[in-house]
Amino acid sequence: MKKILLLTLFFIIFYSMNNNTMAQEQSNIEIAKNTALIIIDIQNFYFPGGTLPLTNPEEAAKNAQKILLRFREKGNLVIHVKHNTNVGSEINEFVAPVESEKIISKDKANSFVGTDLLEYLKNNKIENLVLCGMQTHMCLEAATRAASDYGFKCTVIEDACATRDLSFGDITVSAKDVHYSTLSTLKGTYAKIESTDDFLKANDNK
Repeated sequence: MKKILLLTLFFIIFYSMNNNTMAQEQSNIEIAKNTALIIIDIQNFYFPGGTLPLTNPEEAAKNAQKILLRFREKGNLVIHVKHNTNVGSEINEFVAPVESEKIISKDKANSFVGTDLLEYLKNNKIENLVLCGMQTHMCLEAATRAASDYGFKCTVIEDACATRDLSFGDITVSAKDVHYSTLSTLKGTYAKIESTDDFLKANDNK
């Protein structure tokens, strides 16, 4: 009799745990629907031959492309942001938008200033943002800080961003230091920082 009771209790607990797992998986799917990708200023003027070439922009663009393809596979919202300029303003071919994807043109570093980005996100009931783009220390950082202040939960894909060497007086700060110092200020307070591989692995089954 005791064995029967123990077996019965075991199956009840096992069934309950499975149900909870299924509910959690369903919850993750629902959360994913509230997540949008924002690709910021991956434009031709930042690439070799452009007016303001960055350090390793191709590598960053290829990683951004991987994230973009995953969002398209999942059917999630994708937004392309481009800075208005007369030369090299085209969005790079690695992340070229398709017809159904929103394109926002801006004149300021902050993607929310003078655009309908915030309204568009609210209308689509977006709560979580994944961001990548160029330059790490400028438009990517500005958009991430603003998005966090507006209440969005942000994730920055660190190796899908790029920047360049900067100078202050006679001091030159390498692109690598600019990149990682910017990410270190965003981490925790404004955004979760993830690599392309880690993000894709974490979302393989979601």
